[in-house]
Amino acid sequence: MDKFMMIFATIPVATGALIAAPGLAVALVAMRLARRQRLRSVALESSLDALRNEAKLAADLSLRAGRHVERMERDCASLAARVERIERRADARSFDRAIDSARLGADSGQLSEQFGLSRGEADLVTRLHCRKKIA
Repeated sequence: MDKFMMIFATIPVATGALIAAPGLAVALVAMRLARRQRLRSVALESSLDALRNEAKLAADLSLRAGRHVERMERDCASLAARVERIERRADARSFDRAIDSARLGADSGQLSEQFGLSRGEADLVTRLHCRKKIA
């Protein structure tokens, strides 16, 4: 009877082990999956931090580039104004030289060619400043 009792007593233990084994296997698999997910989460958080840093750097560079472009636009506008003033002075000098040439006897064709005056401008300078020819 002792053997029978021993066998009978081991049945619940064996049954419990049979019932617990799949649960234990599922628990081990779940723990492995949870660990992988944690590692993946840490890697993704690290990547996200790196992306945030790169986005901040890009925003800073964009801001600096925008300021640089604005400064260049101001400089270009200033240079354009200076060039315009210089060109106006050069035009005035062309007229002054054209007047001097007309006084020395140059005709409107010569004035137009030498000083870049339009035909009408050259005719006007000639009429106003040309030395009158005595016939």
